[in-house]
Amino acid sequence: MSSTVRASHILLMYKGSQRSSATRTKEEARQQIEALRQQIAAGESFADLAKKHSDCPSGKQGGDLGKFGRGQMVPAFETATYALEVGNTSDIVETAFGYHLIQRTG
Repeated sequence: MSSTVRASHILLMYKGSQRSSATRTKEEARQQIEALRQQIAAGESFADLAKKHSDCPSGKQGGDLGKFGRGQMVPAFETATYALEVGNTSDIVETAFGYHLIQRTG
């Protein structure tokens, strides 16, 4: 197993999530991330959707987080990323920061 992975993500924060300035409710964020998941499944560009919708600064780079190793991300995010095959996109992953869609890119 690789010691490092590369991934992109889309993050939707909600009112009360860690480091959030978002005004959407948790339920609104869940509905929006589900809609984005469906758009990606239908063939829309992950990077384009990240640029348009992600609350993370990485959104400007299409969600690219670069390479990272074990212990560098929160556990739920790390587990989901390492479980993906390169090129695949996760189901919705919830962390203290909000809801994520993760695409493993390397």
